[in-house]
Amino acid sequence: MIGSANDVVRGSTLETDLCIVGAGAAGITMALQLLRAGLRVLVLESGNLSDDKATQALNEGTVVDPALHSPPDKYRQRRFGGSTTIWGGRCVPFDPIDLQTRPWIEYASWPIDYQTLAGFYPEANALCEAGEAEYDAGHALGDSIRPLIRGFAPSDFTTDRLERFSCPTDFGTRYRNRLAASNDVRVMMDANVTRLLASADGTRVDRVLVRTLRGNRFHVRSRLVVLATGGIEVPRLLLASRDVHAQGMGNAEDLVGRFYMCHIAGTIGTLRLNGQREDVWHGYDVAADGTYCRRRIALRAERQREHGIGNIVFRLHHPRIPDPLHRTGALSAIYLAKHFISYEYGKRLTGDQPAGVMSWLRHVRNVAGDPFGTAGFLLHWLRYRTLAQRKFPSVIIRPRANLFSLDFHGEQVPNRASRIRLAEAHDRLDMPHVQIDWRYTGQDVETVRQGFGLLRDDIAHSGAGELRLASDETDFESVVRRDGAYGGHHIGTARMGSSPAMGVVDANCRVMGINNLYIAGSAVFPTSSQANPTLTIVALAIRLARHLRAEVARPIEAGTVRRRTPAVAAR
Repeated sequence: MIGSANDVVRGSTLETDLCIVGAGAAGITMALQLLRAGLRVLVLESGNLSDDKATQALNEGTVVDPALHSPPDKYRQRRFGGSTTIWGGRCVPFDPIDLQTRPWIEYASWPIDYQTLAGFYPEANALCEAGEAEYDAGHALGDSIRPLIRGFAPSDFTTDRLERFSCPTDFGTRYRNRLAASNDVRVMMDANVTRLLASADGTRVDRVLVRTLRGNRFHVRSRLVVLATGGIEVPRLLLASRDVHAQGMGNAEDLVGRFYMCHIAGTIGTLRLNGQREDVWHGYDVAADGTYCRRRIALRAERQREHGIGNIVFRLHHPRIPDPLHRTGALSAIYLAKHFISYEYGKRLTGDQPAGVMSWLRHVRNVAGDPFGTAGFLLHWLRYRTLAQRKFPSVIIRPRANLFSLDFHGEQVPNRASRIRLAEAHDRLDMPHVQIDWRYTGQDVETVRQGFGLLRDDIAHSGAGELRLASDETDFESVVRRDGAYGGHHIGTARMGSSPAMGVVDANCRVMGINNLYIAGSAVFPTSSQANPTLTIVALAIRLARHLRAEVARPIEAGTVRRRTPAVAAR
């Protein structure tokens, strides 16, 4: 059942068993798990089925250093489906080392082991429509596998790990009808949760305050409450809920909003490979299940331990788009169209190259001098990206020679000083804006520096080619700062821990000290891994839904018989 919060009687209180705040990847996943569970489930979503400027403006806030982080209303979507409405579809599981205690990385500790998490990846893959949960290239691709770089036999890295790609699946569009047909799960659009009201003793959420942009307001009383609003909005709501907890709900140890991580990512270096063009494969493979897959150059776990650095992967990448010296018509066409490309991708086309008239003219000359290559790229994009149901994942353009750059995606280590705070300004619904103070550390820079150096040595020792830094890349900190925080990956702001001193939530994602409040999503990740977060968000949401299904089924009192009631009752 799907409806609008504008239609609820003003001032009423709705009763339910489980209230899920947020209908993105985590919230929709949990709702799907609870279909036909015999429970009353209410999903509250701030947005509606399409983008709305007034609703999106509720995400506005400030950034301490705008050069390092995007504005908080970018990348995040307040609408049914959340940020799956704009994601690229990359699905990657965490590695076993990511969940292990690593003495060389402070605060790197999960209260669950890798096997516990891994058991939920197959179902997460299915919900994301990313094929089988097989991420070993040899097993997934079988006899069709070809060498990434012929003759490249690295000792510090492996080229056997895959990333898989969803359609990309918009969870709102894909699963809307299934939720609409349910009598157990009710989705309520236009429902902005602005406060969590605690019981007098502060040990539970007594009511949830809901407001709409049209002026309606009411409460929800639920046996259990789950926040599934993302790594920025979760701490915002917890910190703003101060009626009983003066420092914010769940914030007794001053951890809510801290340890804010994204990923350290960008493009680096010039890689000239020996041999023929056919000796290098940097495109996408298609698995037997029809899923696009791509291999990565992944740093081995033993090398991370040996060198005391974080997890990092590299991918073969075309030359940097803003630099017209690549002389490739298709890349210049993308650069010239950057103002028509979504913010999430257009931001990275600005680069640090001169943006004057001469640079622009060089890009025009590249397009004019490579008409067939440009036309072929545009036709491929139209057929396999724009019109296809399962879309070609990204720009893949073969350089005229075996000359590449490297795309890197590295773990950001937990940093207590990197955080989300409340600002003084408020939005239309009297919610404080957020202030984002994202910070990297020297260890993050070292992960990139040492990772690049190890890969350069592996390439040289194998005789596969030569990897060099550009003249403006010798300072690795400037490389990290060039792209700053990686877009939509908001991680760690309500971290999972084994004790209140180590985390905001426990191993079952329950907020410590609040008996009926849980958090779903990347806010609970204690570490960021090298992996995009969506697949693990979905896996942990499945795990949490199963835990809560059993939790809600427990009788409130011994001998109490639970009576089946409609999905939501107002009083």
